[in-house]
Amino acid sequence: MKRWMQLSLGLATVAGLVGGARAADHLDSPKATAEPAADITDVYAWMNGDATKLNLVLNVSPMAATGTQFSDAVLYQIHVNSMSAYGQAQQETKILCKFYDVSKLECWLGDEYVEGDASATTGLASSSGKLKVFAGLRNDPFFFELDGFKEAVKAVVAAAPSLTFDSNGCPSVNASTSGVLVNQLKSGKSGAPAKDFFAGTNVLSLVLQIDKTLVNKGGPVLAVWASTHAAS
Repeated sequence: MKRWMQLSLGLATVAGLVGGARAADHLDSPKATAEPAADITDVYAWMNGDATKLNLVLNVSPMAATGTQFSDAVLYQIHVNSMSAYGQAQQETKILCKFYDVSKLECWLGDEYVEGDASATTGLASSSGKLKVFAGLRNDPFFFELDGFKEAVKAVVAAAPSLTFDSNGCPSVNASTSGVLVNQLKSGKSGAPAKDFFAGTNVLSLVLQIDKTLVNKGGPVLAVWASTHAAS
């Protein structure tokens, strides 16, 4: 399982996205959903107000119930690749977390280490305070209009025979057609107001706040992605 995004570590209130962001994959294949605690839904990354700390969220287990827990059979990794500019050579830093009990975990980031129950709102902090971790059930923050998306897909499938495609397989559409599709994605079925398909649902969230000096050795631009693995 992998999700990634890229951002700049400039001195801005909110870090600007430099590249694309790939996330939100809640309804996977049977093989992925067979292990919900390893099934990544979203990865979020942003800077705090003075751009001294990087906030990271790795969400797993779509449609988590009240009793859903992280798994001690899964190793959770967040990868932060730093570079001098977009597209340049990257230096990777890994944050590793592993649960050894229902809510107790260990997390490593270089010499930074936290261990214990991370379910309290205040979370855990390393001895230096440069690494902080929280883990627990949270409301799914992703907004998705499923009916509107399905209607847009139906419209594209119906129009496909009359479309022309470029060498990359992308269809050519005029502004009017593009506007219709965009509006459909913003609304529900038959033009109904958009509603959040994931409203009231939960995920398991692994939340970290880290000092940016721990991850920017290769430069001020970061690429953030996450993966889950079978724990040894």
